[in-house]
Amino acid sequence: MITLVYFASFREKLGQDREQVTLPETVSNVSELTAHLVADRDAVWADTLQAANVLVAVNQEMVEADHPVVDGDEVAFFPPVTGG
Repeated sequence: MITLVYFASFREKLGQDREQVTLPETVSNVSELTAHLVADRDAVWADTLQAANVLVAVNQEMVEADHPVVDGDEVAFFPPVTGG
């Protein structure tokens, strides 16, 4: 199992702040995890998690899409940070 956490506007768009899912054997990195999540869910999930500049942390460390994901990890998704 892995824990998925959704922050800020992602929480509102997806209707939840966290969930636990079984990590499929075919998923080995953040990119594959994202593709797996949106494949079984509606367009809101695809639009949210596959948007440009989505930030992802694995075990509270910011990572790139090719970062490995293993059973027991916490994966957090953040919207792009804006400032002014």
